[in-house]
Amino acid sequence: MQKIYFKIFILPIFLFAFFELNAQTHHYWVFFKDKKGSTFNPFEYFDAKAIERRIKSDINLYDSTDFPVNQVYIHKVSEFVESVNVQSRWFNAVSVAADKKQINKIKTLHFVKDIQPIISKAVLMRNPYDTLISHSEKDLLYLQTARMQADTFWNAGFTGKGIKIAVFDAGFPNVNKSPVFAHLYRNKQIIRTYDFARKKEEVYSHNEHGTMVLSCIAGKTNGRYMGLAPDAQFLLARTEVSTEPFSEEENWLAAMEWADKNGADIISSSLAYTYHRYYTFQMDGHTSLVAKAANMAAGKGMIVVNAMGNDGDLDWKILATPADADSVMSVGAINPYTDFHANFSSYGPNANYKRKPNVVAIGTVIAAGKNKLQKVKGTSFATPLVAGFIACAWQSRPFLTNMQLFDLIEQSGDLYPYYDYAHGYGVPQASFFTGTKTLPVEATFNFVVKNNELIVQVDKNLIVHKKGKMNNYLYYNIKDENGIIQSYWLIDVYQKDAVILDLSEIPENGSVTVHFKGFTNVFNPALNTNE
Repeated sequence: MQKIYFKIFILPIFLFAFFELNAQTHHYWVFFKDKKGSTFNPFEYFDAKAIERRIKSDINLYDSTDFPVNQVYIHKVSEFVESVNVQSRWFNAVSVAADKKQINKIKTLHFVKDIQPIISKAVLMRNPYDTLISHSEKDLLYLQTARMQADTFWNAGFTGKGIKIAVFDAGFPNVNKSPVFAHLYRNKQIIRTYDFARKKEEVYSHNEHGTMVLSCIAGKTNGRYMGLAPDAQFLLARTEVSTEPFSEEENWLAAMEWADKNGADIISSSLAYTYHRYYTFQMDGHTSLVAKAANMAAGKGMIVVNAMGNDGDLDWKILATPADADSVMSVGAINPYTDFHANFSSYGPNANYKRKPNVVAIGTVIAAGKNKLQKVKGTSFATPLVAGFIACAWQSRPFLTNMQLFDLIEQSGDLYPYYDYAHGYGVPQASFFTGTKTLPVEATFNFVVKNNELIVQVDKNLIVHKKGKMNNYLYYNIKDENGIIQSYWLIDVYQKDAVILDLSEIPENGSVTVHFKGFTNVFNPALNTNE
């Protein structure tokens, strides 16, 4: 009797829970099969800069991905759902809030191609910060741009002028009032703003993270620029919100299409999706919608700059999406005082072994918060430093397409052609673009094979000892026959025989790449020669 009673008692509760679950509202992307009936005039729709960008990159002005979504389809879908939120012309889709029953009805519509749930939560790339500016922090303010040779750009007249940068973030409080950004308003450099969470143009409220990020591109304080592109134009988009985790991916995509329409050249984004929605094997560059959108943006002639993420010292460890996307300039962080990989900066590669990060920059900076200068750290702040660098580089070479410039940004890294999954190609250097970069004339090390060992012997005259600072960094990695890095190290050299490797440690048909004092060379044990 007790067993029967238990069954009778529990069944109504189970059914109630089932019906409650079935009626619960979730967020979905609804993709359509076509754009029948849509008309489009690019010269009326796009900003002149967007037209110019397409022509320069030989992109079709009448690409079907730019045509608007069929409004009849949207109206029909709206009859079944709680709300229609975002329209995407690039992916021919709308995001909706609906319950399971409503979604099942939408599936029956003949023009619906696919429906995908949105289950995500964005992670804002920021860390705790100090509130006081000491003498050492004033030095840091100088170093965050000097490490990329900002003065070299500025002395040559390259300050980002004529380049339009879209910044996606969680809010920009007091940007319209702060003296740090007074020059932007005085010169009318903020072209458009939009809050995709509230569907309003006003963005000067909420989280100060966006204010700090913008300062790392174009802020100015005490006569010193805080970023590299103080003369760029800006589109400010609020996409990230802490209380609406389902909307942020939608907002990011909508902001990307908005930025394209309004003529953005560069996107600076600190959005990161990780374990809240994905597994590590899905960081492959083409699974997430934001990764697809980022690659689409590259196909429209823009450069997307995205933070790698701050999970390097956490369980996740690897990069976040959309930094995993093939065509994204993914930015890691280094310690400003040692040049070592910053412990919080997420590691590459992506799940398809695509090289990530592409480049790195200083990840601990002085930024402008809502009311004061603050010391902050995160790949969020390395990212806008690189975005500003790209703006200056593009100003110096305006004839380049986005992907031509992308390649040159990597080549400008101070480690190039050496690469590893912590430091990328190193920190971009302005002298690469101004023609003032000096390269070593002679090799700084040699490979010696002895007793079945590979010895990396450095030039002893280049080993400089300076108290309290390491100056003799040697980077090396071991690759397999497919060119995939199996392991890598950064050491400080104090003796001629810097590295000794047993040849058995090198995979068959693999190689060892070494970088020291600006010189890179590769050893191939199969040939027993330097490549």
